[in-house]
Amino acid sequence: MEKRRRIGAYGVVRDGQGQVLLVSGSSAPTPRWHLPGGGLDHAEDPRAAVIREFQEETGFDVEVVGVRDVSADLIEFPQLGVLQHHDRLVFDVKIVGGALTPEEGELAGWIVPEDVELVPFAARVLLGEDLGNEINQRSRPFDDPAEPANRVRRFAAYGLITDPDGRVLLSQIARGYPGEGRWHLPGGGTDFGEQPTEAVVREVFEETGQQAEVGELLDVSFFHNPAAMGPEGVPMDWFSVRSVFRGSVSSPTSATVTEEAGGSTAASGWFAPAEVAALTITDLTRRAMRRL
Repeated sequence: MEKRRRIGAYGVVRDGQGQVLLVSGSSAPTPRWHLPGGGLDHAEDPRAAVIREFQEETGFDVEVVGVRDVSADLIEFPQLGVLQHHDRLVFDVKIVGGALTPEEGELAGWIVPEDVELVPFAARVLLGEDLGNEINQRSRPFDDPAEPANRVRRFAAYGLITDPDGRVLLSQIARGYPGEGRWHLPGGGTDFGEQPTEAVVREVFEETGQQAEVGELLDVSFFHNPAAMGPEGVPMDWFSVRSVFRGSVSSPTSATVTEEAGGSTAASGWFAPAEVAALTITDLTRRAMRRL
């Protein structure tokens, strides 16, 4: 099957009586319900995307009040011959205006999640149920336009990793890569079918040689550089959505880059917070360090 990737942002809002605002694209006798939200436009802030999608699908104006979840799932489209990896960002939101107005041809309403059929993604977020991969019988083409050759859209996961002494684990970006020479949180782009937390464990080992345990989700942000220069010297329109998790290494060793030569990491090391202040670091690292 052809492999495709998509990044979406979704919102959760409750009415205080056990009901969640849900939407459905079907008016069948037994519709399947999901969270309001949808795909990000290129270079779009995920928080702006969930606000836009919420208004389009429910008629409500919302404000993002927190980050709830980041995950990935696979959706099979047999009639299209497509297997889609869908990175999903879930935010807690509150209603600040508007009125319930479903999108034309769709449904929206306040629903008790336990009383209806939910798509697998919504069941996992709202009920903690793992229903496996979704099979979608859609036969019409995807709404997402094809990406230009020089456009890169990436979903990445990083770790704010500490050891029992409070040191922070960082990696230095290699020459020829965007941000070269700066110290960065270990992490990087997720592989097809890989969960963000799995990507953090893999990337931490590749960049530093450490075995990390991943904890809570700390933040979600995005980065857009329409004139980034890749390692081959080819300009690219670079858009990255970035999730940051807290993590720890209980038995630290000397940090060593284990990935193949020519990769994006030049060096790695453990640093006391005071030492980090003297380094040239990325904006993502600076933002995460405020959590310590």
